[in-house]
Amino acid sequence: MNVARILFPVKVLGPGNRIGIWVCGCPRRCSGCSNPELWEQRSEYEITISKLKELIRRIAATQKVDGFTITGGEPMAQPQELAELMDYLKTVSTDILVYTGYKYDELCQHGSGFIEEILRSAAVLIDGQYIEEMNTNVILRGSENQNIIILNSEYKAYYENYLETTHNQIQNFTTVDGVVSVGIHRKDFASEIGSCINEGGKGNG
Repeated sequence: MNVARILFPVKVLGPGNRIGIWVCGCPRRCSGCSNPELWEQRSEYEITISKLKELIRRIAATQKVDGFTITGGEPMAQPQELAELMDYLKTVSTDILVYTGYKYDELCQHGSGFIEEILRSAAVLIDGQYIEEMNTNVILRGSENQNIIILNSEYKAYYENYLETTHNQIQNFTTVDGVVSVGIHRKDFASEIGSCINEGGKGNG
């Protein structure tokens, strides 16, 4: 599976302390995407499902994991691998939130058994492509057109309460590749970062 990063504890992409998984590869390539570096799959990010399971097992053995958030990239671009991984994740927590640029109806009509497995395993799906002009800082969504779909009814009240009592925040992680900014970013974030890099790292934050 092509996975760029696994971070914990992610506190800004769903309730609680979550393991965040960022996959590589995205055919959607939305304008203004905050993770364009994850559009292409890269050989150095290839990892077996067994190694992924072991990494997650090690985290869960010493930390309380409240859930998982899977984003990218486009998670649905690797359906077989994702279905297998999510089957394991459920043994740690059934609170699995998945972001996708596809619409829920598109996925339901896809005809892939692996996509069906993913939808059965997910507690929450946030669907729809990112549209820069519709980025109004709505909770958990990059743009207003996206939908928060509760697929596991056991989490309905839990997520409704979370959505009513929280707001978007940004969380920064220091990794071997530098600082990774996690969360729902404001409009023009990607272009501002690009300008900052071109100007030698100076910007307004």
